[in-house]
Amino acid sequence: MVYDLAEGSAEMKPLLGGKGAGVAEMIRVGVPVPDGFTVTTQACVAAMQDGGRWPDGLWTEIEAHLDAFEERTGRRLGAARRPLLVSVRSGAVVSMPGMMDTILNLGISEESVVGLAEESGNPRFAWDCYRRFLQMYGEVVEGVPAHAFSDEIAALKNRRGITEDTGLTVDDLTELVATFRTVARHHTGEELPTDPREQLRRAVQAVFSSWDTPRAGVYRRANGIPDDLGTAVNVMQMVFGNRGDTSATGVCFTRDPSTGAKELYGEFLVNAQGEDVVAGIRTPRPLAEMEQVLPDAYRELLDTMDRLEHHYGDMQDIEFTVDDGKLYLLQTRTGKRTAAAALKVARDLVAEGVIDRETALLRIEPAQLDQLLHPGLDPDHGTSPLTRGLNASPGAGVGQVVFDADTAAERGEAGEAVVLVRWETTPDDIHGVIAAQGVLTSHGGMTSHAAVVARGMGRPCVAGAGDLRIDVEARTLTIGQTALTEGDTITIDGSTGEVFAGALDLVPPQITDDFTEVLGWADEVRRLGVRANADTGADAAKARELGAEGIGLCRTEHMFMDADRLPVVQAMILAEKPDERAAALDRLLPMQQADFTELFTAMSGLPVTIRLIDPPLHEFLPDLVEQSLLVQRLEDAGTGGAELEDARTLLAHVKRLSEANPMLGTRGVRLALLFPEIAQMQVRAIARAARAVRADGLDPRVEIMVPLVGFAEELRRMRDVVETTWAEEVGADGGDLPHTVGTMIELPRAALVADAIAEHADFFSFGTNDLTQTTVGISRDDAEGSFLHTYVDAGIVPANPFASVDVDGVGELVRIGVRKGRSTTPGLKTGVCGEHGGDPASIALFHEIGLDYVSCSPYRVPVARLAAAQVALGSR
Repeated sequence: MVYDLAEGSAEMKPLLGGKGAGVAEMIRVGVPVPDGFTVTTQACVAAMQDGGRWPDGLWTEIEAHLDAFEERTGRRLGAARRPLLVSVRSGAVVSMPGMMDTILNLGISEESVVGLAEESGNPRFAWDCYRRFLQMYGEVVEGVPAHAFSDEIAALKNRRGITEDTGLTVDDLTELVATFRTVARHHTGEELPTDPREQLRRAVQAVFSSWDTPRAGVYRRANGIPDDLGTAVNVMQMVFGNRGDTSATGVCFTRDPSTGAKELYGEFLVNAQGEDVVAGIRTPRPLAEMEQVLPDAYRELLDTMDRLEHHYGDMQDIEFTVDDGKLYLLQTRTGKRTAAAALKVARDLVAEGVIDRETALLRIEPAQLDQLLHPGLDPDHGTSPLTRGLNASPGAGVGQVVFDADTAAERGEAGEAVVLVRWETTPDDIHGVIAAQGVLTSHGGMTSHAAVVARGMGRPCVAGAGDLRIDVEARTLTIGQTALTEGDTITIDGSTGEVFAGALDLVPPQITDDFTEVLGWADEVRRLGVRANADTGADAAKARELGAEGIGLCRTEHMFMDADRLPVVQAMILAEKPDERAAALDRLLPMQQADFTELFTAMSGLPVTIRLIDPPLHEFLPDLVEQSLLVQRLEDAGTGGAELEDARTLLAHVKRLSEANPMLGTRGVRLALLFPEIAQMQVRAIARAARAVRADGLDPRVEIMVPLVGFAEELRRMRDVVETTWAEEVGADGGDLPHTVGTMIELPRAALVADAIAEHADFFSFGTNDLTQTTVGISRDDAEGSFLHTYVDAGIVPANPFASVDVDGVGELVRIGVRKGRSTTPGLKTGVCGEHGGDPASIALFHEIGLDYVSCSPYRVPVARLAAAQVALGSR
């Protein structure tokens, strides 16, 4: 359950966690790292499965490795002379910002602080280590509120008239140590433990417990990380960046994580410990300045960065410490990066011969591509910024100012656009960062917590905007002469670091050469086709620009909701005589024809699947309650005549058409069979649009889809309507306008009798949105706003089944439908047109089942293209 660092390797990452495996691999490569050992992820899992009780023998094994550790270093934990001080860090298999904060300097005590002072010849350094340990240990392990310590530091600096922690003297630090012990006793009701081994045991337990904290759970759910991986615990010998002016600490990336450019990127602080950099306590310096301050360590760091990148074949995120001029690396891991950087790094590493194309494709997270399609600020907006900070994560965000993560999460989940404004974010803020449009901090640098997390999630971030004056209690933000209160709107530009008052207009993103080339590699290896769900010419054009190979779903009912058309649709619905309905349909026909002309033009040469009208007719009429209240108000007001009569007539129609459960009522093919003239009008519009586009020299590819079929006879009759109408428009032989007729499989019965339905279908398109609702008996609109998130949080379901397909239920019905459909019609074309078509996990299942294509919203097309390529590579 415990391994010395020298016993591990990169291949042991599932057991040693990312941090432990990374350090072990650095030892193998010959990079200077501190000594130590790792408690495995499996020890953590075993403890979690037994209610937190450690596996038998774990502490004995830890003590044995600690004894050997002390023997190797010639030091002893907590000793009065030559004390061994260690750090305790969590190390999940997948890097998780929501995990436990690091504990530094464990092993320091009233006895060992004197020995450390004598050995180093620097009493200030020793007492600084002591106060840091009490602060970190008290907060992380014993649960003392962080502000209880930071408030005492701020008060002391205020009394001394200093602004930086480095201005505190030995006497000041000695006073802080005593104060911190008093603060801890006040909050916990007991003294902090003084036995270093007991402190270590509690620290390991705190790491284990951090796996199940709410903030860690939030991050895992947001990123699809399994709950049963556990976290490792890394215990490493302390090296000191706060020993004086010949010491430093820093974070660096082997390439720019925002742009992907192969250039120096990082920050460092002289006379500091690592927490000072990532927590934004002091403003760090650009890494390039380290050459003047610590030239030997700087040159060795650059050489090591290059070695590690070539060894791993990927951009690295490295933490380092310089202890009295000697360089040590504390961690290396694959660096989190923006989508733009991910594409550039992949393309450049291939061009440099470091990796091949297939490896490059597998390195990119498909869902991350969504970042590239987010809008930014128009560079010619002409508005003066209120202030400027560091451009920590690209993109622009507009939203209302909020000052804490809980408020950001609450308002963000309610659909409001918010910008989280903080002094600096901590791992506890992860749920607020996820829900916000962007993050603005007054402290911290390019490698601070806010910057790293925002980049990984595709959120714009402006960090270290020092002009911000935040009053969390008053809920106000002051920037220069501008005072803002919570709820006021601001705009942040994470690409420039600028902050603006009010809401600035955003502009669409630009597709880069990196995007085009790397996605082109994906197209070469994927088997699944990728289409888009699009209802307008503009959407279709955007989908084609993003690589869609056709339209897999055009929802014609969306075309009826336009303000100019709705009265005509209502007239068609309210018509009491066939000729009145026919007149209304005649007015709708040219409107529909214009719609389809746009689609066929945008998708010339590619298939366009048009679904006949699907929702119940009452959705085009006023709400029943609202119309009833209108009639009541008119009656109460004594209004008579035509106005009241018209209102009553409309109410009667709404009542007649309203259904207790309209999703299972008169919609889809049922509506078309009851009112075939509606479908006939749509087919005529499709045929006429295709003829017009063909006349212009373009190539329309027509696919007509019948929705909500549950019985083979429904499709047989509906196909007769379609084919008869088509023949009337283009001739019995179809002329030069071929077309196909298929159906949408969105009912469990349809999947189970797919062999019978396939006798009348040229293709199947699985509507997994409704198939999920009808299979699991859950209304998406109701469930997502009520119990479904509780189900996911409690582990009743592994994921939201409307976001990622229910493999065992809905997925199995898709599998059955494909197999039975092709048993009747070999080679039957099958696809998916629900939004699951843009979900990477669902795409993996659809590839395995053998579908021909997936269809999703236009902006998810790149995600689907890359995901389809990755599953194809994985299946080899």
